[in-house]
Amino acid sequence: MTTLKITIGRGEQLEQETIDRIRAAKAGEDLEDAQPVLNFDSYQTLARFLTDRNLELLETISREQPDSIRETARLVDRDYREVHRNLSELEDLGLIVFEGGGQGKAKQPVVEYDNIEVAISLGSNEEPVSA
Repeated sequence: MTTLKITIGRGEQLEQETIDRIRAAKAGEDLEDAQPVLNFDSYQTLARFLTDRNLELLETISREQPDSIRETARLVDRDYREVHRNLSELEDLGLIVFEGGGQGKAKQPVVEYDNIEVAISLGSNEEPVSA
């Protein structure tokens, strides 16, 4: 099971954690606990991308595995252009990938993760609170 961890405004801390992981990897240490992390710079940015509609798309794609953007739009009963725009945003964030799409074939949206975990740090020196 692959879980994406979403954090807010932890850029410096994530940078240090990345440097520490690179050093550990160079030293030959086991890094099996690696978890992908997506960091947003603010609560507003998080709210802009993880809307109810985008979360509905992620859940629908994960559950129904639609063959195309058009089928995804039909499943959520929304306009194709709106769904295409939303899926493009989710692809830019790395939450989905598109498979296929060559030679006139439809692009199939695929969710990259089984779970999304949101961690919000309530204090500068505290561990983030997971939701």
